Amino acid sequence: MTHPLDRAVWNALTTRLSGFVTADSDDRAVRIDPEVGVFLSGADATPESLAAMAALALAHPGAGMVEATGGPMAELDLPGVGVVDRIPLVQMVATALTPGGPDLAFEILTEADVPDMLALATLTRPGPFRSATRRLGPFIGIKQDGRLVAMAGRRLRVDGFTELSGVCTHPDWRGRGYAAGLSRAVAGTILASGEQVFLHAFAAHDATLAFYRSLGFEARIGMTYTLFN
Repeated sequence: MTHPLDRAVWNALTTRLSGFVTADSDDRAVRIDPEVGVFLSGADATPESLAAMAALALAHPGAGMVEATGGPMAELDLPGVGVVDRIPLVQMVATALTPGGPDLAFEILTEADVPDMLALATLTRPGPFRSATRRLGPFIGIKQDGRLVAMAGRRLRVDGFTELSGVCTHPDWRGRGYAAGLSRAVAGTILASGEQVFLHAFAAHDATLAFYRSLGFEARIGMTYTLFN
């Protein structure tokens, strides 16, 4: 495993997102602030790192680990920590976007929008979203009559790559191109900065995978999302 995205969580939390980890993280294991997200990762699969990861998982319940399927970290058991589920993901990467429709009018979401962001993410379940996830952004959104109906933003950052995340649209407002427009806006900004854009999608969601392929993303590798108690 030598590509920086093979261990995107570890590489992000020990470099560009190190300011978001808990105070009890160290060089063997890191846990993102639970108000920001669920991510947990370790340096390797040695007993020392597993014990450090377990301590963080127990201290901050609800942790999740995303690792390359088939890799040495993909299906670890942490001592004393229960596994809720292991969910297959697909990691996708784009170096350019396909030609798209007209730009949409959107706004940058602020702290005042957090309750609406949480409500939208809870309803649509694009992936883990917490009260301070917005701090990983910026996130952008579309509002109708003052109501947030769609959003998208950024999450993990490693050298040369930034993740598109939190893409969701209220069921009553789907079919209007909001998810595509917001995804293109976020991804386009990342690409314009000289980085590539990546994302993680549920492997079982064929329509979601097809949607991202239509924007120019290509599947790179299978990932396993392990959710702990």
